[in-house]
Amino acid sequence: MSAQIIDGKAVAAAQRDRIAAEVADLTAAGVQPGLAAVLVGDDPASHVYVGMKEKDCAAVGMRSLGARLPSDVTQETLHAEIDRLNEDPQVHGIIVQMPLPDHLDEVAAQDRIAPEKDVDGLHPHSQGQLMRGVPTYVPATPLGCQVLLEHYDIPLSGANVVIVGRSTLVGRPLAMLLSRKGVDATVTCCHSRTKDLAAHTRGADIVIMAVGVARMLTADMVREGAVVIDVGITRGEDGKLVGDVDFDGVAEVAGWITPVPGGVGPMTRAMLLENTLRAARTQSGQPSS
Repeated sequence: MSAQIIDGKAVAAAQRDRIAAEVADLTAAGVQPGLAAVLVGDDPASHVYVGMKEKDCAAVGMRSLGARLPSDVTQETLHAEIDRLNEDPQVHGIIVQMPLPDHLDEVAAQDRIAPEKDVDGLHPHSQGQLMRGVPTYVPATPLGCQVLLEHYDIPLSGANVVIVGRSTLVGRPLAMLLSRKGVDATVTCCHSRTKDLAAHTRGADIVIMAVGVARMLTADMVREGAVVIDVGITRGEDGKLVGDVDFDGVAEVAGWITPVPGGVGPMTRAMLLENTLRAARTQSGQPSS
């Protein structure tokens, strides 16, 4: 293997240590950051994810709050619960754990969150600010990707970045984040209708895969020395987690590569804490450290 590993676990651990120190200072000043997760129904994966977020909060000294609602909850009751959290001064950040049951409108629920508490970065206000180049809260996964690249001193200014995937959670906000003035990457966003995907990825300095198709990116689609960031995660037939990148093959060609697991995933969790810390500072009028 020739590629150097981009170690998301190590970078995330360093981020959490920094966040914990800043949370301690903020708490000493009378403001303990609080994150609330709204969990609807009994989806096992959602319960695991929320449990991980609660542990993350405890590890850095944040208050973990939230709500557990039955799977047959009405949209009105869900909105009322979000309104309650919007009004709670101990809650600085709110997330609605997805997916919601089919009868509920996910977009309406997300839009119900007060913009100043939208630490998932999915409210129209947050997305609009990102579009304007003055982001308030950026979705945690795109933010984690940028922090990883910057941690390893991978040049972004002028770089040719190809993002495969156009979701509102990863692909689109990441494209806006990396192309904004001051970061200055040249970004191409590819998707299922892109003609000759390999031609795009082979010309990229940085390839970011975010489609959820196991091992989609193969070695022949990557130029020698390129940086490969794998956001995708799929459980294979053998039960093991794999990404959108054929890791073993691509690692022989790429210059840098993230593993799955242990790459972007830990950064997503760390950046949610970062957004919550930022929200607590903003709402309490405390200056950034």
